[in-house]
Amino acid sequence: MAAFLLGAVLLIVQPQIVPSTPAINSKAETSQSVQRELLKKTSQKNDFKENIHSNGSCRQLPQTIIIGVRKGGTRALLEMLSLHPDIAAAETEVHFFDWEDHYRNGLQWYINQMPLSYPHQITVEKTPAYFTSPKVPERVYNMNQSMRLLLILRDPSERVLSDYTQVFYNHMQKHKPYPSIEQFLIKDGELNVDYKAINRSLYYIHMQNWLKYFPLDCIHIVDGDKLIKDPFPEIEKVERFLKLSPQINASNFYFNKTKGFYCLRDSGRERCLHESKGRAHPQVDTWLLEKLHEYFHEPNKKFFELVGRTFDWH
Repeated sequence: MAAFLLGAVLLIVQPQIVPSTPAINSKAETSQSVQRELLKKTSQKNDFKENIHSNGSCRQLPQTIIIGVRKGGTRALLEMLSLHPDIAAAETEVHFFDWEDHYRNGLQWYINQMPLSYPHQITVEKTPAYFTSPKVPERVYNMNQSMRLLLILRDPSERVLSDYTQVFYNHMQKHKPYPSIEQFLIKDGELNVDYKAINRSLYYIHMQNWLKYFPLDCIHIVDGDKLIKDPFPEIEKVERFLKLSPQINASNFYFNKTKGFYCLRDSGRERCLHESKGRAHPQVDTWLLEKLHEYFHEPNKKFFELVGRTFDWH
């Protein structure tokens, strides 16, 4: 009996076995670890559908994301897609995957930014900065490996001019001076290839990053130049890609001569994009435009080969 009691005491006071690798004691590392596990679980099952309303609607993770590109026509695409009754679109750019402050809030915060939707609807959000952010593809993949992605692109040179135009007008509205586009595009008499707007137009570089995680058949590329000129055929393709019933038709679009672009007609109600859309680009010397076209020639060729498709770009 004494031997038995002695053995029990020794067993109780025996020290714990120390793991061969150091335990995680950093709050940041623990948070990241939990986040990764949460993302993996959520990619298989949405555990956050808690606040279901009496009418059956709820907020849920998006099944489709418009990932870019900036100044490619993402707002127009979202507004046109919203004509479909089976689409529930987030009104603002969420910046969940590219802004660290937002990403640290977790998936429940992300869901809270989504619109109420019914079980038969597809929830869509758009954040153009996703396409060019190196860390976003993996984060989206960890959330949902079968995510359907929409990417809308324009002629890279035109996109550069639109990029500048947006920033220029933002400064003008705040009564702040802003340099001419030539001051950004030219450096030591040559094209300034370090200009961020030019980097954003190197589509093949950013596309390579996305293709590391998503197969090409999960990414539908919308031709932004064609969407401007004749939106209906491009929207038809998006409907097919998302496996939506064909609900949007040609009568949903009409050309507004005053604004110079297509507007939308939904159940007799007409609406156009915000006045900030379709602004005139700055006048650029022909030789500088040719420099841009020349610079993008090879990158465009690489992009065409990467996606197995060509676009009518310079």
